[in-house]
Amino acid sequence: MSVLRVRERWDEIGGRRVRSLETGRGGETVVLLPGLGAVGYMKDTLAGCASWARSFLLDVPGFGHRPPRPCPAEVPAAADLVGEWLETVPDGPVVLAGHSSGAQIALRAAAAHPARVRALVLLGLTFPPRQRTLRRAALPFLRTVVRESPSVLPATVPYFLRGGPAAVLRCIRTAQADTPEYLIGKIACPVLVVRGTRDGMCPRAWADGLAITAPLGRSVTVPGAHTFPFQNGGLTAALIAEAARTAGPHPPMRPSSWRPESPAIVLP
Repeated sequence: MSVLRVRERWDEIGGRRVRSLETGRGGETVVLLPGLGAVGYMKDTLAGCASWARSFLLDVPGFGHRPPRPCPAEVPAAADLVGEWLETVPDGPVVLAGHSSGAQIALRAAAAHPARVRALVLLGLTFPPRQRTLRRAALPFLRTVVRESPSVLPATVPYFLRGGPAAVLRCIRTAQADTPEYLIGKIACPVLVVRGTRDGMCPRAWADGLAITAPLGRSVTVPGAHTFPFQNGGLTAALIAEAARTAGPHPPMRPSSWRPESPAIVLP
């Protein structure tokens, strides 16, 4: 059986080379943003989205490859780069989904480029106000990490090591300095906020409050801890598909120059 392979692609955005994994078919376009630059744990979600949409997993801030990085390991800088990418690469408005600090990046990019995002999915959005120092985030982190599957480590740790402790810490600190609660009310497209039932880093009150603040928002709690997209990639992709349907018919999109080979998927 012929297979649809994930394609590694590089796009030049403002003089910087941005890496992504691309796969899938269909008129819809989905863009995924991982937390703390750990691309590996989002690959199952990418595969699920590829069954119904042309799908991208962005390697931002670039922990999936050797330097130079396309942007500093900071939430605002990564959001600016993602916004430029959205204006350059996709053929039309996208369904934008981010996890953890990637959700904060997605929210900022959607607010800055509303015409390029037709639905926004915020998965495990960090950090609520009470967790915006390292000391106050430590206990929720420890309570959550013991509920994670050890199998997530090979899909995340190599990216953190490649990025380096200083860059990872910088990403965390800029995420803690972010204030999503003041930005989400400006999002005009439908917003879906998703959290894991055992995720102390994204409490239910935080997720529900954000969804209420969004003009077209709602929240969902799913099984799992913080990295639920890793263990439940199919469910995560289904929720993203539901968000796309909620947004209504998508506008016409220019045909892509790349066409998948077949519906089967093999990830690198």
